[in-house]
Amino acid sequence: MVPLATTHLLYLHGFRSSPQSAKARLVAERVAQRHPHLQWWCPQLPPSPHDAIDLVMRGIAQWPRGSMAVIGSSLGGFYATYVAGMTRCRAVLLNPAVHPARDLARHIGEQSLWHDPAERFYFRPAYIDELKALEVGPLVRPERAFAVIAKGDEVLDWREMSARYPGSRIKLLEGSDHALSDFAEHHLDDVMHFIDPA
Repeated sequence: MVPLATTHLLYLHGFRSSPQSAKARLVAERVAQRHPHLQWWCPQLPPSPHDAIDLVMRGIAQWPRGSMAVIGSSLGGFYATYVAGMTRCRAVLLNPAVHPARDLARHIGEQSLWHDPAERFYFRPAYIDELKALEVGPLVRPERAFAVIAKGDEVLDWREMSARYPGSRIKLLEGSDHALSDFAEHHLDDVMHFIDPA
């Protein structure tokens, strides 16, 4: 069966991030320049995981499941895995958080956004249980996922990330970092080819 051409693309940013992140802006620019047929959406996600997923799932409710795709970075990769689990859409996971309920427990309290330190929010203890509620098992369509994972990630363990996506395409980087600072030069083309090979 020939896969449908991608028509809709969702981008989910990470913890303390925003649509102003470097990778989100790079993908948005690439979509505008070379993939103008794609309907693009990169929402500002609320701190509550429950509210974030509620916003996302309502936003894509009318999207065609067979021709939509999602890109998620870090915590956004965890959310993107949930979206892929629910929709079986194509997904790109950039250094995806695998155990955010465990890892974010030490970040409870007031936080600021990376791109605007004046913008603050409170990460509540209840959000840990909300993250646990969003955990999905192995993807039903693992071949529709592509993970870019950096061994040099200073935040997340590359072994855990790699083990989370059996049967999926994995691009394992010997170095790089959590932010994938070399994204524009070395990974954006691969990501967009996976999303929209035409």
